[in-house]
Amino acid sequence: MTVSTTLPDQKKVGMVSLGCPKALVDSERILTRLRADGYAMSPDYAGADVVLVNTCGFLDSAKEESLAAIGEAIAENGRVIVTGCMGEEADAIRAAHPQVLAVTGAHQYEQVVEAVHEHAPPSQGPFIDLIPQPDVKLTPRHYSYLKISEGCNHSCAFCIIPDLRGKLASRRVDAVLREAEKLVAAGTKELLVISQDTSAYGVDTRHEERDWKGHPVRAHMTDLARELGQLRTSEGVPPWVRLHYVYPYPHVDAVIPLMAEGLLTPYLDIPFQHASPKVLKAMRRPANEAKVLERLKGWREICPEIAVRSSFVVGFPGETEEDFAYLLEWLEQAQLDRVGAFRFEPVEGAAANALPDPVPEEVKEERYARVMELTERISAEKLQAKIGKTLPVIIDDVGEADEDGDIGATGRSQADAPEIDGAVYLRNVPETLASGDIVQVQVEDADAHDLFGAIG
Repeated sequence: MTVSTTLPDQKKVGMVSLGCPKALVDSERILTRLRADGYAMSPDYAGADVVLVNTCGFLDSAKEESLAAIGEAIAENGRVIVTGCMGEEADAIRAAHPQVLAVTGAHQYEQVVEAVHEHAPPSQGPFIDLIPQPDVKLTPRHYSYLKISEGCNHSCAFCIIPDLRGKLASRRVDAVLREAEKLVAAGTKELLVISQDTSAYGVDTRHEERDWKGHPVRAHMTDLARELGQLRTSEGVPPWVRLHYVYPYPHVDAVIPLMAEGLLTPYLDIPFQHASPKVLKAMRRPANEAKVLERLKGWREICPEIAVRSSFVVGFPGETEEDFAYLLEWLEQAQLDRVGAFRFEPVEGAAANALPDPVPEEVKEERYARVMELTERISAEKLQAKIGKTLPVIIDDVGEADEDGDIGATGRSQADAPEIDGAVYLRNVPETLASGDIVQVQVEDADAHDLFGAIG
């Protein structure tokens, strides 16, 4: 007699991931755990047995976006579990949306998985599929975020990250390198190193050493960067390795030669936030501008191709017109490649809220417009200088042929991080071109943010 057994359908989980790349990595880890426990992923609300909303709680505007996303998920599905940074404010979430099934905080992976198990028990065990499943990725196959630590030891006046994510907690360096090696072997061509403070990596563990490939490696930004530069893709070339959230501590100087040698992508994301010494002191920033201009000059002498991006806050309490003029002059001298600006926004629980002399909203707007006008001009001049040059470009998307048979593509130069900086638009590319390919592009034109060209 033949007995047939029908396996129950897999329970499905939907995910809405908000906020920064660090939160996106958290979402990937949660979904990877759930898939190992027998869950399937749902691409839409309708097919999900439960929906996870990974929230951002850094600014009031981000909290409003998170509450709106929770409301949409409840309206479309009805069964919602909330996690992420805003999860620390469970009372506020439940006050706005009492229907939520559970609320957990940032990077609380075990609690999230337990909540899913409780409200949508898995219908299949984790051992149904004997073929190992790869980790869940929420980014394209050709680039991946590599998170090296959680939390932050700083106490910047405008920030509540230590309250949301705790003090600095660095990952073991061999675990980071193992993950990076696995990602590259799976097709990653670009690693984006992220944390709250990449320069402080390993401080909490006293830069402990671990064995890697038969030699000791410290949990230190420079050691990690050097080892990442030894990785090779299936084509035998180093992947692009891009450093984000780098505070300009003195040891940052040591990674610039690695960029000049081609082991690291010549790109630094440094959140300067301001230039006026008075404002920086009020912000409680861990580094000031005193020697930054000299160091920028030195970095460019070692690695002329280096691109530096940063972000700045305008309208911080007590910022005078003199302070703002100082910032504009500093930006003119610094000639940064990519700049983002933000109007100061009070964050509940931040020390800056109690500072005197708040800047009126109309003044914030006027200063924001001025700083963006200046940095856009600098960006346009820098990009114009690239016309006629040939640059390596990583392809993100290849379009369909138009009526003339011309196929266009969108990519990024080494000066462009995904979803943050500009793009390179290519014309008349071969139909064999694919996402993740790295090609040499001759730049033919430019505007204030993007480049235009053709494969050389």
